[in-house]
Amino acid sequence: MPRNLDLTALRSFVTVADAGGVTRAAGLLHLTQSAVSMQLKRLEDNLGRPLLDRSGRGVSLTADGEQLLGYARRMMRLNDEVYSRLTDHAYEGEIVLGVPSDVVYPAIPSVLKQFHAEYPRMRVQLISSYTSRLKSMFARGECDITLTTEEEKDAGAETLAELPLVWVGAPNGQAWRTRPLRLAFERNCIFRKGVQKALNAANIQWEMGVDGDSTRTIEASLSADLAVHAVIDGTVQPFLEQIDHGGALPDLAMTCVNMYAANNTGGQAMQDLLSMIRRAFAAL
Repeated sequence: MPRNLDLTALRSFVTVADAGGVTRAAGLLHLTQSAVSMQLKRLEDNLGRPLLDRSGRGVSLTADGEQLLGYARRMMRLNDEVYSRLTDHAYEGEIVLGVPSDVVYPAIPSVLKQFHAEYPRMRVQLISSYTSRLKSMFARGECDITLTTEEEKDAGAETLAELPLVWVGAPNGQAWRTRPLRLAFERNCIFRKGVQKALNAANIQWEMGVDGDSTRTIEASLSADLAVHAVIDGTVQPFLEQIDHGGALPDLAMTCVNMYAANNTGGQAMQDLLSMIRRAFAAL
């Protein structure tokens, strides 16, 4: 059966080791000397080993006490961190995160899950929209962090990844073989003009088979093999597949996933969220 160490007794032990004696440690802990001595005795009884050498003047650690001290310090730090994260008002609040819908998956769900585990009292409000709207919201101070998909980056942006666009369609679909090639894009999709330009340069006739403002409409049309689309490599959703066209369709441009972050907001929680986003996109 697992046995548990008494964290209160461990804190007294660390304080005695740092202070060099029980009397001074008792003052630092705001306890009586006898209370600290009882905690140390209880800790020694629990471990079945002497931790303090009381044979001379003052108090020194035994070999077992020296070994325990390193563990005890780490346990105190972890205890204090957990307590602070769960109770400190500094770890409460909201961070507004804007992400284009085409790069929400697969990175963002894992980021949100990890951040919630580390900052359960912090709320992340996720806004999914197209790049131009998200940049406008960030400029107005309506987002704390904004991701974008664009060919270049503006001042203050950090490029998280530079990846090619790839053609996608229904699994085992045949829409990519039809001419004119039927495209499915939202009107504000930043990839739309670049795809059309690439097709024009390759002398491939095309038409807008699906032209709207709803992501769900685009997804349903692609799943039904009514048209084709383009996404950033590594972000192909599970109900679609990258088209193995063997050169029948042109290569598409490289795209930057950029991140814009507001200065002096969110404190440590904000910095940790930024680090989580960086790691997630570095793994694409």
